[in-house]
Amino acid sequence: MLSRVLLLVVTMMELFAMPAFASDLVLLHAAGSLRGALTEVAQAFEKSSSLKVQAKFGASGLLRDEIAAGAKAEVFASANMEHPQALANAKRSRPVVLFARNRLCALVRPGLAVTRDTLLERMLDPNVKLGTSTPKADPSGDYAFEAFSKAEAVRPNARTTLESKALQLTGGATSAAPPAGRSAYGWHIAEGRADIFIAYCTAARDAEKENPGLQTIALPDAFAVGADYGLTVMADASPGGYQLAMFILSSEGQRILAAYGFSAPTLPQ
Repeated sequence: MLSRVLLLVVTMMELFAMPAFASDLVLLHAAGSLRGALTEVAQAFEKSSSLKVQAKFGASGLLRDEIAAGAKAEVFASANMEHPQALANAKRSRPVVLFARNRLCALVRPGLAVTRDTLLERMLDPNVKLGTSTPKADPSGDYAFEAFSKAEAVRPNARTTLESKALQLTGGATSAAPPAGRSAYGWHIAEGRADIFIAYCTAARDAEKENPGLQTIALPDAFAVGADYGLTVMADASPGGYQLAMFILSSEGQRILAAYGFSAPTLPQ
């Protein structure tokens, strides 16, 4: 981790010796789960520099595909390490740095009795609608299906049952979009499309703010899953792109991420 951060610093210093680009706009592509945190990070970055940030938020897998197909981007903040690493492997971007961590929680509709001890039983209940994001397109869906696989050790055939009943409601290219300003997970539950939604704990917290009747339950240790978030800068990025990446990794950027519920790995313990 430290060596990759140092490599990013060295690369950025080299770029500062080059002529600056005319544009003062930095293009950020970032996971939807980072919308609140990186919006605030971008605002703080703009105040500390003469640069502006234009951000696009969405499912990390779809953003990776856009960049790979030629979409202009300078900084890519993904909800996993694999998508930015794929761009680095293709020489489209610089080394990938771990910059945040998250966890999976279950967001439960009001009125459904669930505890951490009974969560798996409720998820397996054929009368309970189970929502997830879309695997491959959105890491949240991949992490959910990883949790289903781990649940197999707790209950035989749990993986098959959970995968077959999971309603992939978010993160796909054709997924229904929530109204502006609404949490996608809370909206789907409010509309009756899911009783339990497996989502990032940070996203579940945001949904609870909209509807305090919702309940958030951390996945039990037996099938808990953590999420590592990867940051990379495109090979043809302007010096401003490197400045933004370093700001995200700075103490100020990491403090903002931590305030939104993310584990910030570069903050002093």
